[in-house]
Amino acid sequence: MNPPASAAVVEVEVTTAAPLPPPPTWAAYVKKTVVPELRLQRRIALPLCAMNLASLGKCSVTAVFLGRIGELQLAGGTLGFTFANVTGFSILSGLCAAMEPICGQAYGAGNYKLLHKTLLMATILLLAASLPISVLWLNVDRVLVHLGQQSDIAAVARKYVVYLIPELAAMSLLSPLKAYLNSQGVTLPTMFSSAAGLALHVPFNVLLSKAKGIEGVAMAIWLTDLSIVIMLGSYVVMTEKARRIDGGGGDGKTAEDGEEGGRQWWKQSLAEWTTLLKLSAPCCLTTCLEWWCYEILVLLTGRLPDARRMVSIIAVVFNFDYLLYAGMVSLATCASVRVSNELGAGKPEAARRAAYVSLALSVSAGFLGGAAMASARGEWGRLFSHEESTVEGVKKMLLLMALVEVVNFPLGTCGGIVRGTARPWLGMYASLGGFYLVALPLAVALGFRAKLGLGGMLLSFLVGAMTSAALLLLFVAFIDWDQEARKAKTFAGEEAPEETSDNSTA
Repeated sequence: MNPPASAAVVEVEVTTAAPLPPPPTWAAYVKKTVVPELRLQRRIALPLCAMNLASLGKCSVTAVFLGRIGELQLAGGTLGFTFANVTGFSILSGLCAAMEPICGQAYGAGNYKLLHKTLLMATILLLAASLPISVLWLNVDRVLVHLGQQSDIAAVARKYVVYLIPELAAMSLLSPLKAYLNSQGVTLPTMFSSAAGLALHVPFNVLLSKAKGIEGVAMAIWLTDLSIVIMLGSYVVMTEKARRIDGGGGDGKTAEDGEEGGRQWWKQSLAEWTTLLKLSAPCCLTTCLEWWCYEILVLLTGRLPDARRMVSIIAVVFNFDYLLYAGMVSLATCASVRVSNELGAGKPEAARRAAYVSLALSVSAGFLGGAAMASARGEWGRLFSHEESTVEGVKKMLLLMALVEVVNFPLGTCGGIVRGTARPWLGMYASLGGFYLVALPLAVALGFRAKLGLGGMLLSFLVGAMTSAALLLLFVAFIDWDQEARKAKTFAGEEAPEETSDNSTA
């Protein structure tokens, strides 16, 4: 007797059913997703760190040659460079930061025409901003005297700043080129060109400082950056020619598409300019607010009792901070690049993973940087001063500054993450809230009213940095990555491919 049909069906289903795969382990997840992301970020961040260290080396070389000319020239040149940094370079750097979300998301979406347009528009924007800055620099001596500086130092500062004006044009070309390449994860050319520029900076200073004194030292700065512009510009031209031959960069576009983009990249619409300006304003304000806040701290330090020693201490402490800043800004840029690339490619889960991996790296780097600063506090001051009271003050202040660095690294990376999502105003709000509503008022209260001096001021900056970091961490935690990926498709101007099932970043 044959079995019922239903029984036969049940028997077939039982015999052909495949066993369920075991759930993936944490180690397997890390190996498959986190490790490739770490490798990508290492490839971007390490050359950026070397590039930033080369820029710091250029500033050190400039200070050395100013000091060899004379004490007055060193004081005037340092004051002039600080003025140029606050009123010019910070503004141009901030404006250029708007390129990161646009170019990063455009590259992820394969929209090379938007990449080229943004490079051109950002260069025009920076050159236009340089004009009013140049007018201000021509009157730097009047401004400095009005702020209470000695007239002889202000006169020397004017000589230095006037001969530094061409640096505005050089920076208006160099900064967009760097941002253009960084947004594509191409950082080795910027590293090598910066190293070559540092090598050229020394002979430029040797020749020009002997021929023209302090004016020659200023000229060496923009000649060095102009050399880097030529190197990076040549690289970009060659790679773009190769990309056009390959048919649009290997992103599935045909050669005709690449040629069409090449013919139209110079055309910009009002909407594209509006987008760039909307992003440029908060990026510029965020950068300027951060830079200006530390300059205000130096000015407040100059009003403390025993001001000369206090200013010397904070200057030595900030010299160590500048070294760590090279790593911090590299991690922030890397986070912005990775997040914007993945969002532009339509991969929200990969963008989220890149953000959290960047954040974990920054926390680790913050603890390492803070530990290095605390470990070196006994000897660092002796590199700059033989005054025992100054050395002892540096030793105490470095311990407090080490705590600030632990917070500064994740703070900077969170800023890079929100910049990569094309919402840089979140970083602006965090800077305003943490530094200007908390840190500076608290610095006045602790430094002067509570009579805690410089230690109280640094403690207030620790509280301000923690406030800003908490705000940005809250913003990052509530990001809707799927929505950000959909917005990036519209923002980048092209339909990006859908996310793959495994969300791989490789």
